[in-house]
Amino acid sequence: MSRFWKIALIVIAVIVVAALGFRLLHKPAPAGPASSAQAAGKDRGGKDGKNETPPVPVTVVPVARQNVPVYLTALGTVQALNTVSVSPQVGGQLLSLEFTEGQPVKKGQVLAQIDPRTYQAAYDQAVARQRQDQAMFDTAKSNLARSQDLAAKGYISKQDLDTLRNTAAQYQAAVSADAASVRDAQVQLNYTRVISPIDGLAGIRGVDPGNVVTTSSTIVTLTQLHPINVMFTLPEQNLDMVRSAAGKDAAALQVTALDRTDAHPIASGGVLKVIDNQIDTTTGTFRLKSEFPNAKNELWPGQFVNVQLLVSTVDGGLVIPAQAVQRGPDGDYVYQVQGDSTVKMQAVVVAGEVGDSHVMIGSGLKAGDRVVTEGQFRLKPGSKVNALKPGEVPAVPTATEMEKAKQNSKGGGRRHG
Repeated sequence: MSRFWKIALIVIAVIVVAALGFRLLHKPAPAGPASSAQAAGKDRGGKDGKNETPPVPVTVVPVARQNVPVYLTALGTVQALNTVSVSPQVGGQLLSLEFTEGQPVKKGQVLAQIDPRTYQAAYDQAVARQRQDQAMFDTAKSNLARSQDLAAKGYISKQDLDTLRNTAAQYQAAVSADAASVRDAQVQLNYTRVISPIDGLAGIRGVDPGNVVTTSSTIVTLTQLHPINVMFTLPEQNLDMVRSAAGKDAAALQVTALDRTDAHPIASGGVLKVIDNQIDTTTGTFRLKSEFPNAKNELWPGQFVNVQLLVSTVDGGLVIPAQAVQRGPDGDYVYQVQGDSTVKMQAVVVAGEVGDSHVMIGSGLKAGDRVVTEGQFRLKPGSKVNALKPGEVPAVPTATEMEKAKQNSKGGGRRHG
């Protein structure tokens, strides 16, 4: 056989195989019971033969109107209203301490006693010197009085009279100087009893009895806790808002101190006392001072707290649970339930937080609109939903509904031989 006929036979074989394969792949489905069941399935399930998707059970909450407080939050530090490091104003041996560490002390209470003997002696000397000069002054006054009578009769010269008058004035000045010395010695003697200058809480003592103390020694530090201050800072962009809210009376703004761990209130009733008069250029913040009654010692000096400053209240704000808000590539949105029980994606603008679980909506919704708060992961635009109240669960399907669902799940997939 020639080479030409070999090639021709190969080409004819390839064409025949291709034709048989095309015919097998495009063989029409046989008519019969299976085709009838599939057609019935289309009639039950719809045009494409698929079963209708049941409504998705979701939790739905209506948009509510309420008065919403607007807070500014910051990290604050508790600071004692007054802190006094008590140091002696005279030196000497410390005889005793008259306070208990960690316990309250009253203003005017004796805190410590320093050896007073040296200062008592100085006081006695000043008193004695005053008495001596007083006696000499009394003598000079008497001599001057007698000399004035004699001078009128010409028995004493004018010069001697002037000398007696000046001597009396000199002793009078000495008596005045002695009186000042007595007062100074009295003050020094009183300083041997160290007195509390404020009502406060005593800390840990800085020196033990028996030691010699000086004016640079610290006996104890006192802190005043009632009331107490909380210092905090806010960004400079909040300055106008705070000043406008404060108006002429900063104390009209309420402040709450929160625990830093779980943000629960630990002290309320605070008021804003001072807005600092300058902005820190290194941080772009300004300082504020608030004051709390601290009647139960909820706050402690040096403690860190979260601070909430109430600057305004929005009347009739639109509020929904925070979990209803989803974040997408184009911003925040919610699934809104429409009148036909289907949902749509509704873009919203969140204006602020309301407590720990809700948010205020600035735009995108109106009062009474229904939004999905649970079950969003099963939704897409146009999904039909079974709206449930918070805490409500779907009803248990009846036997008839379960049997119908079972039949629908089998559909037209059964073949009859």
